Amino acid sequence: MLISCKTTKTITMQTVKFTPEISKIVDELRKIHVFDGKDILDMSRKGYETMAIQLGGKKETIRVIEEFDIPNDAHAIPIRIYRPNGMQIQKSSAIIFLHGGWFVSGSFETHDAMVRQLANATGAAIIFIDYRLAPEYPFPAGLDDAHFASEWIIKNADDLHLDKDKIGIVGDSAGGALAASISTQLGQQFRFQVLIYPAADNSLDTQSWKVYKDGPIINREEGVRAWNWYLNTPEKKTNPLAIPIRIKDFKTTPPTLVLLAEHDPLRDEGLVLAENMKAYGVPIKTLFYKEMTHGFMHMGALLKETKEAIVDIAEFTKEHTQ
Repeated sequence: MLISCKTTKTITMQTVKFTPEISKIVDELRKIHVFDGKDILDMSRKGYETMAIQLGGKKETIRVIEEFDIPNDAHAIPIRIYRPNGMQIQKSSAIIFLHGGWFVSGSFETHDAMVRQLANATGAAIIFIDYRLAPEYPFPAGLDDAHFASEWIIKNADDLHLDKDKIGIVGDSAGGALAASISTQLGQQFRFQVLIYPAADNSLDTQSWKVYKDGPIINREEGVRAWNWYLNTPEKKTNPLAIPIRIKDFKTTPPTLVLLAEHDPLRDEGLVLAENMKAYGVPIKTLFYKEMTHGFMHMGALLKETKEAIVDIAEFTKEHTQ
């Protein structure tokens, strides 16, 4: 199923048409200056956080936030649980959330506004897993953290006041890649999956990458660099668990919602991933957000489509947890 969010007035930037709202966002991002950036990685991480804070809009209040660590051998995995407003039942539905950021950035703070909205809209407890990042911890460290923490959450659902029969997984961008991989292993324990403009392929050679290689929002140069940091040996660069577009077996993958944006270099690889799942027999719903860019879920201060996407996700999650 495809939907479009219509806009009437557009302006031209280079050879691609953007709405006035998107053009304003692009201009704002150009003005972001990272102070005390130690190197390109540090600047990337600080820039991402600054973008999310500036464009995310006013943060919704929620009932409570809980933070704790899940012990895992020699390190701990930080977790944050968002309990939504109005939650009355003792055991609620739950969403495991895996954040984006090219596998090298992203944190509680970059996704705080988005996750608060998701919690209130879905009525579910959102469990945010702060997995390890490359290049300090290349693949499979982040995936291992997300997998271990997901299993731990399911196993301890009762103690966390969660209904273990109403748990799903959501990931945006790089987090979408992690979610897609985890669902091939734990999907029988998930009621649904939501992939928000997933980073599904490290080849960066689709038509949408050719059109949007210079952006907006993300570009090919930083994409190549991030994938190389994440997949730091030749054998990792073809591993299906790292590159979802290479996955052949989706037998445990739950019903899946895929959100794609028109002006996003990741658009085509996300569509191929959705088509691969559909061909395997996974119930798939694909939503196409016309005139949107990568990262539009972080831009609620200026885009009505951010809230529309939150509503779309909420409807899908509720449909599969009734």
